[in-house]
Amino acid sequence: MADAQFVTGQQTAASSTNKVLRSTYMLLSMTLVFSAMMAGVAMAINAPYMGWIPLIVAFGLLFAINKMRNSAWSIALVFAFTGILGFSLGPILNFHMQTAGGTQVVLTALALTGMIFFSLSGYVLTTKKDFSYMSGFLMTGMWVVIGSIILLFVGSMMGWEISGLHLAISAAIVILMSGFILFDTSRIINGGETNYVMATVSLYLSIFNLFTALLHLVGFSND
Repeated sequence: MADAQFVTGQQTAASSTNKVLRSTYMLLSMTLVFSAMMAGVAMAINAPYMGWIPLIVAFGLLFAINKMRNSAWSIALVFAFTGILGFSLGPILNFHMQTAGGTQVVLTALALTGMIFFSLSGYVLTTKKDFSYMSGFLMTGMWVVIGSIILLFVGSMMGWEISGLHLAISAAIVILMSGFILFDTSRIINGGETNYVMATVSLYLSIFNLFTALLHLVGFSND
């Protein structure tokens, strides 16, 4: 009797995990398409670079998504969040497209992003390894990157800069986002994340930051 209950419990847990996984990848694919469409709109109308404004708005939406994670409104907020970030990417893409070999730079960054995401996610889904032990490393890395960005911002305000810091930050973001993809995918399949909306947002942010960092690195190597 106990064995039967244990097996039933395992089956229920596996079914719940698979449902979260399917819902996450479905919502993620839709938000990525929507984000790409908004980037296309920004490129078509030649929208100006808006600096920190989209990030501030996106941060507010992220707070709202977390508060309403179990509400139907969370889906609309996720699309607003990814749409704004996608739109903010348009001017950056236009900038790269106007340089020599810019189209190749964008396509290379996009291909590398897809390759990294699918290979890392595929590895976790195949092996079902638990990467929860990476949480401390990822959090430390996140604070280091944030501190470096603040240093970069303060330096630009004061008229000085540290040579190569832009590239170092981009390289660190690539490594950090790769770690987050492993960590977040692992949390989904091992039951650590049961809300597909929050799982989608986490993976989307990893993909978005990975792409922008690779775009910077590939663009620099092209120059």
